[in-house]
Amino acid sequence: MISKIQEIKTEVAKVVVGQDKMIDGLLIALLCDGHILIEGVPGLAKTTTVNALAASLGLDFKRAQFTPDLLPADILGAEIYDPQNNIFKIKKGPIFTNLLLADEINRAPAKVQSALLEVMQEKQVTLGDTTFKLDPPFFVMATQNPVEQEGVYQLPEAQLDRFMLKLIVDYNTKEEELEIARRISSGSSGKIQAVVNAEELLELKKAIKEIHVDEEVETYMIELVNATRNPSDYGLDELKDMIQFGASPRVSIDIFKAVKAMAFLRGKDFVTPVDVAYIAKEIMRHRIVLSYEAEAEGITTDEIIQKVLETVAIP
Repeated sequence: MISKIQEIKTEVAKVVVGQDKMIDGLLIALLCDGHILIEGVPGLAKTTTVNALAASLGLDFKRAQFTPDLLPADILGAEIYDPQNNIFKIKKGPIFTNLLLADEINRAPAKVQSALLEVMQEKQVTLGDTTFKLDPPFFVMATQNPVEQEGVYQLPEAQLDRFMLKLIVDYNTKEEELEIARRISSGSSGKIQAVVNAEELLELKKAIKEIHVDEEVETYMIELVNATRNPSDYGLDELKDMIQFGASPRVSIDIFKAVKAMAFLRGKDFVTPVDVAYIAKEIMRHRIVLSYEAEAEGITTDEIIQKVLETVAIP
């Protein structure tokens, strides 16, 4: 089944140059039934990548541009009165899809962001007194722009905890940017073909679940999570006043799933501590709440996680 992963990457590479970690993150979240938050400046092919991924999988894709005047009904849908028949009809919103791109999610106020909570966790939408189950797979890719300071709303911690991964996307290399400019100016990007159907996607998910994780590696992952909650137990007294809330229980669940997918993408049938270290920051960086002291000193969650990775004993 690993050849199918390579076929997907080959199709996406027809329109996306570089950004391998973003593509890997999207595949991990999709194959593990998770959601992903991507932070990066405009123009880094975030929308193009998710659109290409949807096309290569033959999945339905919709994009919702989040703005300050957006309402929950604009995303979920609403009951619409039909005066001719004197009844209310359900008008479904863009949430009813396989891959939803929530573009610039931090531009919308909290009431819109919280409207996604039920659907991201339960994979269902409640409109009026009717609950609709979404057809699998359902995957939310949200983007946010770190350079914006006005007209944006910080995502609440409960919302962030629903995202399996948070990726920080950087600029392409000079060579990659040259290739991008040549492709766009000449219009030479290829047409993406669907290379995986729904049944094969299910087979990929089953294959990931069969990846072996040694008991020592499982214990190592739990130790990493626990170290963010009780740093003093691991000789990390300097972090005690830096962390207000450590990683949530969802981190333990997600890291167990994500490392299997990470090993699978690398063509292995077992997980190593290297796979854990590679994906740990993406899983935990948005789920650790720093104290006021840490923020005042300019300490980031990535630095906290790095100290934990350097301290907790590797099996």
